[in-house]
Amino acid sequence: MSIALKQVFNKDKTFRPKRKFEPGTQRFELHKRAQASLNSGVDLRAAVQLPHGEDLNDWVAVHVVDFFNRINLIYGTVCEFCTEKTCPIMSGGPRYEYRWQDDHKYKKPTALPAPHYMNLLMDWIEVQINNEDIFPTSIGIPFPKNFIPICKKILCRLFRVFVHVYIHHFDRIIQMGAEAHVNTCYKHFYYFCTELNLIDRKELEPLKEMTSRMCH
Repeated sequence: MSIALKQVFNKDKTFRPKRKFEPGTQRFELHKRAQASLNSGVDLRAAVQLPHGEDLNDWVAVHVVDFFNRINLIYGTVCEFCTEKTCPIMSGGPRYEYRWQDDHKYKKPTALPAPHYMNLLMDWIEVQINNEDIFPTSIGIPFPKNFIPICKKILCRLFRVFVHVYIHHFDRIIQMGAEAHVNTCYKHFYYFCTELNLIDRKELEPLKEMTSRMCH
């Protein structure tokens, strides 16, 4: 990564502090292994495959947290240009509109400006990954039975951040010289989700053409 690009992505523009893995834990070792594979320039398709003998839930947990950190950072670099005026609805072009729904304030799918949607999305994911009942950090504490469905929902919503950034704000990413970094992050995310069948193919439609060129 160039020095200029490092400066862009090292700025404290994320919405919230990164979730980290405790040194000495199995998940920390898996995180290090995943990062080493990426940094070695290995084929991304190979890098996302579940390592032999490792637990699927641990592998997914490590990647969900890592993708949350990375995508949060990517959106943070363009969020000053994503306003209620520029993006009055959360969308991915004219054909795709995303509405927010949760178990609290928004009981029904609700149209919201993109920055409001993004804040709710990142807040919601942060609550999930910091919940010890869902993402246990202590050795010997099992994952809940619905862990994978929860992760699928998180990844589905994170994909929508890519959709919005690529379709509405990619000119800013290019101006910063960060497109190669964002593209690599997207390919890593896409290969991981499709390798382990963690995202519905219908959700991938908004970026289908770009993906077919980028991820052959």
